[in-house]
Amino acid sequence: MAAPVVVAGHSSVENMPETAAESTERSAEAQRRPQFGTRCLTDPRQVFQHNAWCVLLPLTLSGHFDRILKANEYWNDFYTIHENHFFKDRHWLFTEFPELAPQQKPPRDAEENLLNGEDVPSTHTDTEFPGASASYRILEVGCGVGNTVFPILKTNNDPGLFVYCCDFSSTAVDLVKSNPEYDPSRCHAFVHDMSDTSAEYPIPDHSLDVIVLIFVLSALHPQKMQNSINRLARLLKPGGVLLLRDYGRYDMAQLRFKKGRCLSENFYVRGDGTRVYFFTQDELHDLFSNAGLEKVQNMVDRRLQVNRGKQLTMYRVWVQCKYRKVLAPT
Repeated sequence: MAAPVVVAGHSSVENMPETAAESTERSAEAQRRPQFGTRCLTDPRQVFQHNAWCVLLPLTLSGHFDRILKANEYWNDFYTIHENHFFKDRHWLFTEFPELAPQQKPPRDAEENLLNGEDVPSTHTDTEFPGASASYRILEVGCGVGNTVFPILKTNNDPGLFVYCCDFSSTAVDLVKSNPEYDPSRCHAFVHDMSDTSAEYPIPDHSLDVIVLIFVLSALHPQKMQNSINRLARLLKPGGVLLLRDYGRYDMAQLRFKKGRCLSENFYVRGDGTRVYFFTQDELHDLFSNAGLEKVQNMVDRRLQVNRGKQLTMYRVWVQCKYRKVLAPT
């Protein structure tokens, strides 16, 4: 394995009293010392010339590129092992995202049809598509085994509702379809790589009321996030909303990663080969704003989770967002 590209950091010293002369010397030394992040180790034989190093990028990324190219295989393996026993149904969804609950809608008129995107030209060439007759359409991207989809279908009895769900993993989609609660008349599950912007969704542009991203955007390579959000934004009706909850910067999961797991800044690979990025509010705001969406909510959810049985405390940091597609001009 190639040696990592690393950067020298400040070495720790014992907290001992020092004289004025020593303090002056230390100050001068600090001025001579390069700023953290400016000295790169390009020759592994020189690794012991400094006391501390900070990993930035490996000199050879072939192994990490293999992980990126085979990401769907790692997720297939994950769901083959865990099936539908790993994640719990997300019943908190309707508290945080009431847009997923049954909607009370007044009678439609021509203006409302325009705002719902029905008079917006569609890029879909077929006259029919799954859920074409629905009046309220929800898409979950990264559905896993249905821990969001099935609570929505159970809770939302709106006869006009149709739910689409997709995942990178064909194994996960097969598990959704094999669930006894899967109803093709109300739901359509399909395999889709959201980072592949050339891949078509089975839904026309301007046809969705809600798009849900729950701990899924963080699995993408950072360089592919903007184009992926741009593509999703085109699927929303004017006035439609994109809902997101994902990992925030300095979440417990980020702080627990060991050496050698960092692919790039704030982007890590887990032991099972799956990847995760940790966001700031500003990063997410830029992604959505650049896609033409306006902010409804962008908040950090910091909470202490307690395992009373094991006497463990876990500090979690999540970011929760709602962004709306700008209404069509009247």
